[in-house]
Amino acid sequence: MAAAVLMAPLWAQDSTPDQDAGTSLKDYKKPRKEVEEKKELTPEERKQRLKAYKEEVGKSYHTWLDQDVRYIISPEEEQAFKLLGTDDERDQFIEQFWLRRDPTPDTEENEFREEHYRRIQYANEHFAAGVAGWRTDRGRIYIVWGPPDEIESHASGGTYQREMSEGGGTSSSYPFERWRYRYLEGVGTEVIIEFVDTCMCNEYRFSMDPAEKDALRDTPHGGPKLNQGMAGNRSDMGGGATMGGSKEFDAIERYAKLTSPPPVKFKDLEEKVNTKVRYNLLPFDLRSDFVKITADTVLVPITIQIKTRDLTFVQKEGIQRASVNIFGRITTISGRVATTFEDTVTVDEPNELLERALATSQLYWKAVPLKPGMYKIEVAVKDVNGDRTGTLVRSIRVPEFDDEKLASSSIILADVMEHVPAKSIGAGSFIIGDTKVRPRLDAGDGKPASFRRNQRLNIWLQVYNLQQDKQSRKTRATISYDIVNILTNKSVLHADESSATYGNAGEQITIEKSMALANLDPGLYNLKVTVNDEVTKQTINPNARFQVE
Repeated sequence: MAAAVLMAPLWAQDSTPDQDAGTSLKDYKKPRKEVEEKKELTPEERKQRLKAYKEEVGKSYHTWLDQDVRYIISPEEEQAFKLLGTDDERDQFIEQFWLRRDPTPDTEENEFREEHYRRIQYANEHFAAGVAGWRTDRGRIYIVWGPPDEIESHASGGTYQREMSEGGGTSSSYPFERWRYRYLEGVGTEVIIEFVDTCMCNEYRFSMDPAEKDALRDTPHGGPKLNQGMAGNRSDMGGGATMGGSKEFDAIERYAKLTSPPPVKFKDLEEKVNTKVRYNLLPFDLRSDFVKITADTVLVPITIQIKTRDLTFVQKEGIQRASVNIFGRITTISGRVATTFEDTVTVDEPNELLERALATSQLYWKAVPLKPGMYKIEVAVKDVNGDRTGTLVRSIRVPEFDDEKLASSSIILADVMEHVPAKSIGAGSFIIGDTKVRPRLDAGDGKPASFRRNQRLNIWLQVYNLQQDKQSRKTRATISYDIVNILTNKSVLHADESSATYGNAGEQITIEKSMALANLDPGLYNLKVTVNDEVTKQTINPNARFQVE
């Protein structure tokens, strides 16, 4: 089995709405309701609150502030959060923090929040360098500003023709990347950001000095410049213009703008009303998976499967059409609504192909970011043409991914696994990072996900918290794959590989494997993936069952 290539185009998000300067710090404390007038805290009270925040506030709130929103929270918001006195106020603050940034406040979904966590996940997959990808300079710029319009990559460094603004001539460079943005709100047009990997360890750092990538700049007579008079010149962040003294300050100012949280547009909020669902019966299956975003936030893809034969089709102009309305609500154990989602799935089939389509199933997919803990998920589906509705209530435990422990996401067994073009990343169904992963679901009667022998079994899995060897600065882990026939207890496949297969991997790797099933007899099988971190001596054994027809 071969691993799929993990090259990454990027997604976009408008994260720079206008700020309403008339909102006070007290407004952060009360979501949806008119802010109550309260006496301002005295200096001594503020000091006590800040001390209590450091010593008494729970880990999850520290994680939310220090990791989840580290790059997008304003200094005023951060200070207000630290001065809150109760967990209930903090929960309300977090809720309103996201609602203020919601580009479509009249809908149940918060696209800004979902896109923000997708970016963190993408950064962790593609920019890790001894630390999590979100902590790196490339990760920070990507999370705040989204995908660049253009990337110029020199991943191997080597011979480099200096631009005239850098003095001209030929030299040798460290690996570097240039990200070009046509326009960034509050920064300018034609913004070019350069990242340089001077340690040759995939740790690309934000650079304001174009000479930093020049590996020979400190070598006597190394790569002489055509114009030695420009040897001390520097370039600004906006496109490589030559620098005098004032331009250096321009570069510093632009750096400050790029690394500041984006401004926020404060919005009037209205109370949401709970949707009430009445139902008869329409059977469907549900699957939830868990993918780490940060230490305190987990992406939870929810997949709903409905058999096509259970839907009611109506003919119009030679096309058979069925429609299903889907409503879902996820609540905490205390009854607090974490998120809701609703959508309509439409199935169109030509008359002559309807009979074959009835043997298939229809899938709906929604990914929501949640904190670790116990939740209740309630889902209702309605066959629009047949006026039949089914409901399901299930508890789900979102795992906590401790930064010190080797861990993995859910194993997803998929009938489709393929990389998507740049325009599709972060949008559309079944897309995690830059890969479309369409899972096969276990049936409601307990039967495992089923594959035909003429299909491929696609395996998707992320591994977290691999540790790097201090000397080599690389991970040292072994990964084993075993497929066993459950009936006969005989192994039908065993394969081993090293984490070195994934290049200069950081603490996280994404496993994507695919195998043909033609040589497997019909029956039940168990897939076990064993990951052994040789640095920390930790081992995990995620597994999944499947059926071959």
